[in-house]
Amino acid sequence: MANWDFVLKFIICGDAAVGKSSLLVRLTDQRFLVNPDPTLGVEFGSKLIYIPEEDKTVKLQCWDTAGTESFRSITRSYYRGFNNVRTWLGDVREHADPNLTCILVGNKVDLCESGTIKREVMTEEGEAWAKENNMLFVEASAKSGQNVELAFFTASRDILDKVKRGVFDQGKSPGVKPTKSNNNALTLETPEVKQSCCG
Repeated sequence: MANWDFVLKFIICGDAAVGKSSLLVRLTDQRFLVNPDPTLGVEFGSKLIYIPEEDKTVKLQCWDTAGTESFRSITRSYYRGFNNVRTWLGDVREHADPNLTCILVGNKVDLCESGTIKREVMTEEGEAWAKENNMLFVEASAKSGQNVELAFFTASRDILDKVKRGVFDQGKSPGVKPTKSNNNALTLETPEVKQSCCG
């Protein structure tokens, strides 16, 4: 029998150089990548977390995507700057399960706190934008580890709340299926990508 109750899939997407790989490595290995190589394609990591409110152990399966990737194609490379979050979110919602949980993570907050760079987006602005777009929000630092686990914990707790409320009941949501290893577990599946011969 598996030592977890649920398997949740996370896809980390966003512009190049925002720290997606660093967030994944901090979450799974508790270390910081000083000079990470650009992600080519997709990298994977997993971690077990415990949600005390639900008394459930969750296995996080996390995919770190290339900064030039979207759900539509791994060759698109026109995303640049914070304003492109709207475009990334549109891609995710167009191609993923409508009941998915999205969390906006403002990474590299350590650079703002140290004065290394000037903050481009105020905390209140990020919170308001996330709320307006039905997203969770947290500021984090892959370098220091600040709030990295909190981001995944918060999103996982939101998903488990949806499970409890029956949002992912069979027939209502096509992206969920029970796992074979545990009758109480479910997997939030990634969307099927349709390919053409010449696309």
